Formats: sequence, structure tokens, C-alpha cells
Amino acid sequence: MNMRKLAAGVAGMIVGVGFSAQALAAELLGQPTPDYIGLQQAASPLKHSAIFFHNAILMPIITAISVFVAILLGIIVVRFNKKANPVPAKFSHNTALEVAWTLIPVGILLFISIFSFKLLFAYHDMPKPDLTVKATGYQWYWGYTYPDQKIDEITSVMLSEADAKKEGRPYRLAADNSLVVPVGKVVKVLVTGSDVIHNFAMPAFGLKTDAIPGRVNETWFKAEKTGMFYGQCSELCGVDHAFMPIQIKVVTQEEFDAWVLTKAPPAAAAPAVTPVATPATPAAPAAPVAAAPAPQKTAQLDVAAKPVAMN
Repeated sequence: MNMRKLAAGVAGMIVGVGFSAQALAAELLGQPTPDYIGLQQAASPLKHSAIFFHNAILMPIITAISVFVAILLGIIVVRFNKKANPVPAKFSHNTALEVAWTLIPVGILLFISIFSFKLLFAYHDMPKPDLTVKATGYQWYWGYTYPDQKIDEITSVMLSEADAKKEGRPYRLAADNSLVVPVGKVVKVLVTGSDVIHNFAMPAFGLKTDAIPGRVNETWFKAEKTGMFYGQCSELCGVDHAFMPIQIKVVTQEEFDAWVLTKAPPAAAAPAVTPVATPATPAAPAAPVAAAPAPQKTAQLDVAAKPVAMN
């Protein structure tokens, strides 16, 4: 009976591996793949590092510990049950064993920390950004601002089921407006919230950053491929928490420049210039007019004449 169960379990594992390989062959980019087991396909350097840390470091250690503990449990169940061991041992301590089960986990954690801190530093040590965007979480949608391009906030709201089906896009992941970025450029994302705590999460880029009101967190990514990438708010933020998707559209630099022209505010009209009157050429001075002759004074009679002698 036990062998039959073991064979059934092994067969189930083989079938599961087969389905996983089939799902891997049809894995979708930038969105969840139905029946797929594993992390989403990477589209940025940070996600490649995160996948390596998970698959090459954590999973082997976790698997080894799980197998070791399962073997120990099996030994205990078989050799130390009441029927096989009716008289239990009297000792309660084993110094060598206690030292071993303390030092070995410490060594495992130190080994994991080497790769863990390396990944954390990669997230923290942002390269020089080529583009800065601000993502603000609202109840329950996102707003995107481009300070470098002076583009005011663009709101991004989830598409209805009918609209998503009409456009052939995943329902509850598709939005009416995208966060548009150029491919191959370092994008700095300033993340904040306007009301409650949200979370800016994009699995294909390895992003997961809290959007906290009154505080600005920052993260970065560098998209390696063009296309549409989907994420969601990953912090329980209210009744419509499941309905505020994140949609990033990665385009070429030429397409991004053309998109910026359609969103940038129109250039301010130049102020009207008042024409300045050209000063007239001064006229030649007129010939001087001859002064009229001064009127001659009329000779006055000398009333003070000498008196005439009277005879």
C-alpha cells in the first residue's frame, strides 16, 4: 500500500513537471501565465538578479532543509515510536547536537546574506537616471507625472471588463492610460500616496515599493524589451484594492519622443511686440525771418523852450 502511494506521488510530480514545462513554453511576457509555476519572465536587470537569488540560492537551500527535516521525521516515526521503543531514553541534553543546530543555521543565514545584501544594494544604488516619473496612489487608481518633460499628472484607471475584452487585454490588469517609458533607459520612479498606503508593484521589472502619504520613496528599473507590462497595487488599501492596476508601456526612444509631444503643454505664445515709431528725419531749419524795423520815435516838442521876452 505504501509503495503504491509512493508511486502515485512520483507520477503526480512527473505530471506536474510536464505541465510546468508546457507552461514555460507558452509563458507570457509582462503578465501572469495561466497554470504557470514560477516567477514571471524577467524584463529588467533587477528582476534577473532576483530570479537568480530565488532559484539558485534560496530554492536549493529550502529544498535541502525540507528533505533533511522530512528524513529526520521519518526516522523518529519509525525508530522511536512506542511500539519500537517502549522504554524511552532518560537524557535530555546533547551538547554537540545543540552546538550543531545553532551554528549550522547561523552559517546558512550568513551565506544567504551575501547574496541578499548584494541584491539590496543593486536596488539602492541607482544608476544615473535618464528619465524621472512620479507615481501617486489614490483610492483607487494611479496618477503619473513627468517632471522633466513638464507633463501634468495622467490618471490611470482600470478598464471595464467589456473594454478589456474588446481590446484583447487582461481584465483587472489593463488600464485606460499607461506609464510610457523608453526601452533601454534607466527610469527613476518616485512613489507616494495621497490618502492611504498603496504599493507600486511590477513583477516583470522586480518592483515593489510602498506608496506612503507624506513620504516619497524611490526605485528604478531599466526595461530590456518593448511591450506592455502589468502589475497591481500590492498593499491592502481599501474596498477597491483589487481594481487599481499598474500598466507600463515600453516603447522605442523615437516613439516616446513623439508621445511626449502629444502630452506636453503647448508652448506659450510670444508676447505681442508693439511697433516702435521710427523717428522722423529732422527738417532743415527755416531761413531766419528778417526782423521788422523798429518803429522810429516821434520827435517831441521841447515844451521847456526858453521864454519869449515880453515887451
